[in-house]
Amino acid sequence: MDYKHGPVPFVADLHAHGDRLAVVAPDGTEITYRMLAARVRETAARLGPRRRLVLVAASNDVEPLVTYLAALHGGHPVLLAGAEDRRRLDELIHRYDPDVLGAYSGGSWQLVERRAGSAHTLHPELALLLATSGSTGSPKLVRLSAANLAANASSIASYLGIRDTDRAALTLPLHYCYGLSVVNSNLLRGGAVLLSEHSVTDPRFWSAFRAHRGTSIHGVPYTFELLDRVGFPRMRLPHLRYVTQAGGRLDPSTVRRYAELGAQGGWRFFVMYGQTEATARMAYLPPELAADNPSVIGIPIPDGSFEIEHREGDAGELVYRGPNVMLGYAEGPDDLAKGRTVEALRTGDLARRRPDGLYEVVGRRSRFIKPFGLRIDLEQVERQLADEGYQVACTGSDRELVVVTHAPGADDLRQMVAARLGLPPGNVRVVAVDELPRRSNGKLDHQAVAELARPRSRWRPGLRRPREPGSVHEAFRAVFGITEVPGDATFVSLGGDSLSYVQMTVVLQRVLGQLPADWPTTPVERLAQLRRRHRFWVMTETAVILRAVAIVLVVGSHVGLFHVLGGAHVLLGVAGWAFARFVLANPVPGGHTRTILRSLVRIAVPSMLWIAWRAAVQDDIELPNALLVNYVVDPGVWGYWFIETLCQILALLAAVLAIPAVWRLERRHPFRFALAVLLVALAGRLYPDHGNEFSDRLMSAHLVLWLFALGWVVYRARTGAQRGIAAVLAAALVPGFFDDPLRDAVVLAGMLLLLVPQLPLPRFAIRPIGAVAAASMAIYLTHYASYPDLLVSLPPLVVVAVCVGVGVGCQWLVGTAAGAVVAAAAAVNRGWWPGVRECGALGRDRGSLDRHLESTVH
Repeated sequence: MDYKHGPVPFVADLHAHGDRLAVVAPDGTEITYRMLAARVRETAARLGPRRRLVLVAASNDVEPLVTYLAALHGGHPVLLAGAEDRRRLDELIHRYDPDVLGAYSGGSWQLVERRAGSAHTLHPELALLLATSGSTGSPKLVRLSAANLAANASSIASYLGIRDTDRAALTLPLHYCYGLSVVNSNLLRGGAVLLSEHSVTDPRFWSAFRAHRGTSIHGVPYTFELLDRVGFPRMRLPHLRYVTQAGGRLDPSTVRRYAELGAQGGWRFFVMYGQTEATARMAYLPPELAADNPSVIGIPIPDGSFEIEHREGDAGELVYRGPNVMLGYAEGPDDLAKGRTVEALRTGDLARRRPDGLYEVVGRRSRFIKPFGLRIDLEQVERQLADEGYQVACTGSDRELVVVTHAPGADDLRQMVAARLGLPPGNVRVVAVDELPRRSNGKLDHQAVAELARPRSRWRPGLRRPREPGSVHEAFRAVFGITEVPGDATFVSLGGDSLSYVQMTVVLQRVLGQLPADWPTTPVERLAQLRRRHRFWVMTETAVILRAVAIVLVVGSHVGLFHVLGGAHVLLGVAGWAFARFVLANPVPGGHTRTILRSLVRIAVPSMLWIAWRAAVQDDIELPNALLVNYVVDPGVWGYWFIETLCQILALLAAVLAIPAVWRLERRHPFRFALAVLLVALAGRLYPDHGNEFSDRLMSAHLVLWLFALGWVVYRARTGAQRGIAAVLAAALVPGFFDDPLRDAVVLAGMLLLLVPQLPLPRFAIRPIGAVAAASMAIYLTHYASYPDLLVSLPPLVVVAVCVGVGVGCQWLVGTAAGAVVAAAAAVNRGWWPGVRECGALGRDRGSLDRHLESTVH
């Protein structure tokens, strides 16, 4: 079928679906087909009747989608490119000289008409230009026709059984052929597309997916690692109908597991095989066959066929034929005038057809890897780098690209290669060698190169201060103790907790200056693209400042420098705030309880060991302090009350949140649930237990639980009305509780400040305040053992400074030693020690936030 000059049918027929939902914008705005068709016609009219080359700098947003559809509606060839990679975008503009450029500028979508007509001769069948995954950063493009788009959308919609009630989540880039095929096939059938800027590791993605009754999820192999990390197998997604996977080989055990999950959960799992050169898809594995045949690519899509050529035994090169095979490649603007130059697609994969009719890929004819679904030709990378003066040998896997070289400047080479190929820098590794290994005929010895590329332990004994991070990726590697930081990873998805939150805030501010309010859920790659703004006044996370100020108040009051009580109770409110931010961000049923218990152990065990040592060598501490049961026996020694009270609160919450109904209630009504917890906690104020030292000093868990709950409420207050309610509650509940107006004022100020996400600080103050905040647990534990002896010979101000410095030093020593030990163990045990492989010093096990309250004594 030929669609010369005319619109692609599924674009021309958008209006036929009437008032059905077509698109949900990232901000939740719902757009019907009637509305979408009107916007497409309006933009198509602006593009005019004369065919022009339209370049769309695409992101997963409404305006790029509308412009793409409008170009197809008007018969204009459209070049889709990623908006994030500015260098690549500039290269395409320079090479192909588009007539119209659609891109965001100054926060708004702009259509820049560079000329009234076209500078090019455009073939009548040309409809779409996409970067081939095999082009590895070159300006080589795949030329697709309107017939290619229509045929592939129709076949995909057919074997997936897409309905007009379906709502597909676009988890992949619009300019990536896989992501684009999701859009095309759903619009063909009158289904809806849920646009999102969030990763599947972001709770906001799942909130939107549930709210808009999402029915399908689509991902490359790495997506499924992220899904496992956030506990997808245990999620409740009542409207989910099917899940698809393409973009590279998925481990057979994962295929089998997801096929079984789908069978149990009432949804279908489709494994698919394709290339950009085939518009998107060439084969799929019927879901009912996946569990028993997890290593195959399946059968050809409707209207497609396979042949095995150049056989060696039962395997040979897989060749595909079908109406979705591209017109050919374009390596420059002159190629836009060409018609069909390709009839059959040689995939480059070695495959065999099994007796049951299923096709199985057993290898590759050429040297390719496919990280993140991006097919990279290793030989082409080597040739391109050789043209620029680098002697390299490339190897790798579907997880990373490894460049072996003897050239200097390894880090610069890594950054350049990552940018050129569109890979996260953490997934490019450069190995420096004295000489590249070669065979006797002078050719590279790729087996020896692969051996050189194997990770080696580079840990050395001793404690050394790490180099100051100079980039966003280095900051994440330094704080999380990992060697690879995926570009779509976020602070939350990497297992960020309140301790690493403080550290990351300080480090990132030194790198970027001003931080966006949503930086914990912003992908690393996007943070790296932010413009560095080094101003004198820098907006700093309020919780970080409160931790630092509160611990200084605690130490200063104990030393006698001043008498300003309330710092520890402010920290209790901050603990509740951190609990809501980090623990309750875990979307996995039961994950809260496990996380709380791990946190309880991480807080209690080191504290008990430290206090037990003090009890053994000093008379001011007793055994009940070390056992954290001081309140029960009331011996009259209360110095470590905060640790004891916090641990009791965590134990209580672990038990309560272990009840599935309670967990589901919190997920559905987070703010109201927090209010309910606060209401229940207020009942504890009615039972002061006079005669018990803890109660008399307002330190018993049941008396101060409400402060923890108030911090929880403050974090959950997202709307203006909710924040107003939280402020009123703080103003009503805090005054009069302590019978000390100054103490009341300190605690009230802390609770109200928590409602303000960021506060301005002079740049020079960020580092010391961050260090104090990050070390506040160590300061709290150690200062009791330091200040009595110091006060004998030093003034109080100096004693406070020394106590704070000792705590900061202990924090650094313990953290550095622990990081070195874990890193060494990870290197030695890589591949068999669960939780350490790819985790580094702070761990990256499936999104766990198991140190979320380790610094709540801060």
